[in-house]
Amino acid sequence: MVERVLPAHADRAVVLSELHARPFQPVSTPRQVFHFALMTDVVAAEAHRAALVRLLELRGLPPMPFGARHHHVSLAGTDIRWEAHTEFTTWGFAIADAGSDPFAKPPPAEVRELLEGLPGELVVAVRTALRKPGKRALETVFEPESLCVSKVDAGRATVATDLKPDTAGFIRFLVEDNGLSPQGAGAVIQRLHEIETYRCLALLGLPLAQKVAERVRGIEHALTQITEHMQSVSGLEANRELLDQLALHATGVEALAAETTYRFSAVSAYSSIVDARLQALGEEPVPERPTMGVFLDRRMAPAMRTCESIAARIDDLSEKLSRATMLLRARVDVELESQNRDLLEAMNRRARQQLRLQQTVEGLSVAAVSYYVVGLVGYLAKGSEKAGFPINPTLVTALAVPVVILIVSLIVRRIRASHADHEG
Repeated sequence: MVERVLPAHADRAVVLSELHARPFQPVSTPRQVFHFALMTDVVAAEAHRAALVRLLELRGLPPMPFGARHHHVSLAGTDIRWEAHTEFTTWGFAIADAGSDPFAKPPPAEVRELLEGLPGELVVAVRTALRKPGKRALETVFEPESLCVSKVDAGRATVATDLKPDTAGFIRFLVEDNGLSPQGAGAVIQRLHEIETYRCLALLGLPLAQKVAERVRGIEHALTQITEHMQSVSGLEANRELLDQLALHATGVEALAAETTYRFSAVSAYSSIVDARLQALGEEPVPERPTMGVFLDRRMAPAMRTCESIAARIDDLSEKLSRATMLLRARVDVELESQNRDLLEAMNRRARQQLRLQQTVEGLSVAAVSYYVVGLVGYLAKGSEKAGFPINPTLVTALAVPVVILIVSLIVRRIRASHADHEG
């Protein structure tokens, strides 16, 4: 009724379904659950989706909904769970297990067949055993120096792990069922897998931080030297050279930022998710053993602080380089203004000299033109005398001199005024 009256937002269905995404799947005791997380880009993630679609088609199972980002299916006694995330894809496989050794059973053949050949880089491989409390000491299953034990879900389960890969490369969790419901067991196992997944993804930032740390130190040292030189050098060329060096290092910092920003932001987000999942587990300590939260905090906190420190240093470098560039550019601008002022003064001096020279030339030109015109008048007077006119050529020439000079001067002044009007 609402949709008929009001047009729905294009993403309304996505927003509503997000609250119910990736629900807990019930898990009954005893059970062994395998969990894998692979880093995948868009193409690889689509290949994973296509592999699940083919599996459903081959087994004649209902297809998963269009655009789904998670799917759960039971196949020949194995519960398969697929999830697509932003930069990784996860697979989960739950099988019945009643053996005496909680981690003796290998992954089912269908698991190996399904994952074999799929693109992506493996980041997480977890093996979780869910069983009733046993008499076997946990120290015989896990390494005692790394063993973490805690009660979760209000004491209805005990979780143990050493967070170390076994000979097959799996991180192992042992969950002892002290009264869990299948839904509660599924929630505990999913949270454990999410903790391990996001822990590994968060720690992916540490190798990157260690890799770029030397480059950051190099730029910091170079910036220190440049700022020291700024206090002692002067002159436009020296300042321009320093400005070029700053621009080069600023480019390097921007490259570092582009290389690390996404991963360091992901580190912060994933670390927050780990904390949230640990809090949701509701760990209660067991005497003489650290909880998983305490163990992770002691091991992860330094790595997270390293990533945060490198990210902060890159941001700080960018700001310092920006400030130093602004200061140095201001000095260069002042130097340029000083040079421009000197240049203008020199141009003014040359203009005044040219004006005086022009005035001198104009005076000489008036004299020269007047001389030639007076000469012509003299020739004209002499010719008139020869023709019989009663004219004294010498007197006529003498009288013509001031008149010619006056007329030529007026003509030159008029020409100069006309040129000035055109230039204006």
